[in-house]
Amino acid sequence: MKHAFFLSLFFASVLLFGQTPRIDANRVAKHINYLASDKMKGRGTGSKENAKAAKYIIKQFKKLDLTPLGTDGYRQPFTAKLRRIVVPDSIRPANNVIGFLDNGAPYTIVIGAHYDHLGTGTQGSSRDKAPQGKIHNGADDNASGVAGLLELARYYAQNEVKEPYNFLFIAFGAEELGLVGSRYFVNNPTLPLDKIHFMSNMDMIGRYNADRGVGIGGYGTSDAWPEVFKEVKGSVKFFTDRSGSGGADHAPFYAKKVPVLFFHTGGHDDYHMPTDDPEKIDIPSAVGILDIHIQLIENAMKLPKLGYTEVK
Repeated sequence: MKHAFFLSLFFASVLLFGQTPRIDANRVAKHINYLASDKMKGRGTGSKENAKAAKYIIKQFKKLDLTPLGTDGYRQPFTAKLRRIVVPDSIRPANNVIGFLDNGAPYTIVIGAHYDHLGTGTQGSSRDKAPQGKIHNGADDNASGVAGLLELARYYAQNEVKEPYNFLFIAFGAEELGLVGSRYFVNNPTLPLDKIHFMSNMDMIGRYNADRGVGIGGYGTSDAWPEVFKEVKGSVKFFTDRSGSGGADHAPFYAKKVPVLFFHTGGHDDYHMPTDDPEKIDIPSAVGILDIHIQLIENAMKLPKLGYTEVK
């Protein structure tokens, strides 16, 4: 049954994008199924499962020959304060996971997604009335975004094209505790912030609603975005929002005057609930969102370094 499911994803990709799809639906599903499995126990910050998720991402970066650009190999360690239900707040170790695709260019595009979630209901902000001891798998939030991050990394590392920009792929830790990982990175960057073309963040791209479309925030953070968005279209519809701030990992970059984009398919009944499970993810639509993402990146790479605009 699983084999048949993956075959259906492949043929869906072929129908959407032709005989050589840029995004591999099977890989997207594989990453989500691994990261959001019960064995990962919700990937709570400081847990051994969260560390296991980081190792998984590092393994994928190594396969793609990305250059480590953390402060400890691919890792950028920091500490995060856990908001717990039963025991007092505590400090836990956490990591950003950072891989660099060096094209010898002067400027770099940053692609981000957070890999932590709420664990077993004893940290973060579960919406369940009695969350304690319940695994919050976080398939949409944010295994879907990490799957997108890894698949974009694979595409740009293996497309046999030397792009005019470098790429920095960052899997952020401790997002659910207040954007801790992304805030730590912009205050301790391993690549100068003034060398960033723009930052693009994916947080929950797995529950596409055709009536709504996928929201793409940050449209007001650079005067160049209207030009970049021209003639972009695909199998999913999208709408834009001007804001560069908000409760996701693009916001600290915007606060440092970096143009941003933010992909999000919207809230749903399973948000921050133990029911955010892999079987509910709309893989074909996630593939379509990633193709839109690639189109925007390709258009942005035709332009010089984007200028920052403050959103009034």
